[in-house]
Amino acid sequence: EGVLSGFGRPGATEVQRPRPRLMMNNDKAYDLVVVGSGAGALLGAIRAADEGLSVLVVEKTPLVGGTSAISGGGIWIPDNPDLPRVGIKDSIDAAFRYVKTCARGLASDERILAYVETARQMVRYLGEIGVPYRSMPLYADYYPSLDGALPGGRTMDPRDFNAGKLGAQALESLRPTNPGQLIFGRMNINAFEARSMLARERKAKFVLAWIMLRYFIDYPWRNKSRRDRRLTGGQALTGGLFTALRQRKIDLWLESPLQSLVVDGGRVAGVIVQRGGQASTVRANKAVLLAAGGFERNQAMREEHLPKPTDQTWTATPPGGNTGDAIRAGAQAGGALHLMAHTWGVPTLEVPKEEKFRPLFVERSLPGCMVVNARGERFLNESGPYPEFQQAMFANHAATGGAVPAWIVFDADFRAKYPIGPLMPASAVPDSKMRRSWLNTVYWKADTLAELAAQIGVDAAGLQASAAKMTDFARTGKDLDFDRGGNVFDRYYGDDHVKPNPNLAPIAKAPFYAMKLFPGDIGTKGGLLTDRDARVLDAQGQAIAGLYCVGNNSASVMGPAYPGAGSTLGPAMTFAIRAVAHMVGKPIPLQRTDLLGPAT
Repeated sequence: EGVLSGFGRPGATEVQRPRPRLMMNNDKAYDLVVVGSGAGALLGAIRAADEGLSVLVVEKTPLVGGTSAISGGGIWIPDNPDLPRVGIKDSIDAAFRYVKTCARGLASDERILAYVETARQMVRYLGEIGVPYRSMPLYADYYPSLDGALPGGRTMDPRDFNAGKLGAQALESLRPTNPGQLIFGRMNINAFEARSMLARERKAKFVLAWIMLRYFIDYPWRNKSRRDRRLTGGQALTGGLFTALRQRKIDLWLESPLQSLVVDGGRVAGVIVQRGGQASTVRANKAVLLAAGGFERNQAMREEHLPKPTDQTWTATPPGGNTGDAIRAGAQAGGALHLMAHTWGVPTLEVPKEEKFRPLFVERSLPGCMVVNARGERFLNESGPYPEFQQAMFANHAATGGAVPAWIVFDADFRAKYPIGPLMPASAVPDSKMRRSWLNTVYWKADTLAELAAQIGVDAAGLQASAAKMTDFARTGKDLDFDRGGNVFDRYYGDDHVKPNPNLAPIAKAPFYAMKLFPGDIGTKGGLLTDRDARVLDAQGQAIAGLYCVGNNSASVMGPAYPGAGSTLGPAMTFAIRAVAHMVGKPIPLQRTDLLGPAT
């Protein structure tokens, strides 16, 4: 099955009128200019170079990798080529039904089909260029009750990447990962290892010992760089892509933010970027590919588009990037906007002196904790998908006025066994060894629930009643309020040793702890509306010639939902492949057109 084989009918009419020759004052012209350096941008640049195009990548910040570099690196790939190895069967039909239900009519059938058909081809190409992936057979889709969902396998994790292939000097230009994805602030950990340790599998101690031993005996590399030679997650993905980019000698301009697009006779013909303190105009003979992220770091755009309250400091993405520059530039060129009120939500917490808030992806699923509002009442399934967690915070805050912030509360048993945010398990790092400044800033602690409630401004009776109910639920194994642990997704990050429900344990042993949660995000979902080949569409549904867009720069193919882990990176890279195929005159056809409904 060829990655770019075949020709297809155009999905929309291009807006292109006769135009005069455009003169630009620039040193060089390229076939393709890519704006951004995340996974979608880098893969698009690499694929274009492999197709024989000259490519320039322009990046706003001093570092390569964007939000992709600090992510878990997972990609959601239905019917992927690794499923037979793990004994799972999938189909395009099932994946299409599932995503279509998730999208709720806010993404076209053509785009959905284009994604579920092409994603498996994209992941093969990743392997060919040195960035192989493997299926996660136990990691379920986020909505396991929906038609077409699978209990595991569609999410894929990047195989570990040896940073020696990139080089220690180039590694310094790659954006570092989140502190929460490192062991003791130094050693990388992949998704399989993280699950083993959080679930306290029998092999967990050996896994941890091997990670530490491998790092400390690697003297040759540690003499070159403090960063781990073994790259995992988003570091493996972007490190591998950055290596492939350098192998192809693709030009890369850092600290070169996009100022505007050059439009000539209805066609996007180049970019104006700020470089070295001066505006530089670059011709794009074939196309411009926008892949510069969303607008979550732009407070004015958040106030204009997102639900309230909203604050750019709550986001878990790097400061200084993702300010919506490319979205605004595309809109000024005539591009239509879509899904602007939606984000890839996740609860976050603040850690002093860290550059961004920390996302709380999995720890909230472990048994022995609960999340409450100012009334001390639970209002959600703590183990559910993180986008729904964020939406539940907004909904409850609208109803009660007390869920922003919310509080995650746990007892001494939880504290002893599990990590949460920046806190290592007390069995490894007791309270006496933690930073004193974190008390009453990162976490709150008291000998009774009533005292804790007074410290954090929560109703004491409500908090005590919620803890008592959770303790009862733990004994029976059934959460009668929110069915926590009632599906395969919830249980993935539970504790296998806890019975009868790996997500439920008593909250009864003093002292008691609390941490403050905000309705954060890992990016916005809204942006430029695109077609099945990632061409930017105008308000009339016509494609703007020469302009393509992928990733969070574009409106998500998933609509308002989050079908599974990797629903951001998977589409970003898949549509980058489709975009390049179209711009070189080899558009990838849709195969299962019988699944398409009436055009809308």
